[in-house]
Amino acid sequence: MNKVILVGRLTRDPEVRYSQGASATAVARFSIAVDRRFKREGEPDADFFNCTAFGKQAEFVERYLKQGTKMVVVGRVQNDNYTNREGQKVYSVQIMVDELEFAESKNAAASSGEGGNAYQPASRPSPGAAANDGFMNVPEGIDEELPFN
Repeated sequence: MNKVILVGRLTRDPEVRYSQGASATAVARFSIAVDRRFKREGEPDADFFNCTAFGKQAEFVERYLKQGTKMVVVGRVQNDNYTNREGQKVYSVQIMVDELEFAESKNAAASSGEGGNAYQPASRPSPGAAANDGFMNVPEGIDEELPFN
């Protein structure tokens, strides 16, 4: 099975092109930065993945995504190896996108700043207070009473 799920932010605005021919197909290329879970001194804090989406998903990318947007990308890993002009073999991988989803709301994206990776938790309403998102707030300490903890 070849399946990968990544959560990260776009490192730059996507590049979208259309294939030539009778039925032009959109092809979107973008890269995302995925924070490493465990960080060691002297090592990078994130990994960068090049992604490609086709058709309707590429049109979605063109319309709604920009640098700094936090996304969930589901796809498959594909080798993108080639021989350069000097005759050297270059090894790389590409994520071929099967599914895309926003990983945060527009408001959360705006509060983290353009292209920023700063996480700012949303203000937490008091227990019992009605949130405007249509969901009931779960009171503190109820974990002990839940059967699926």
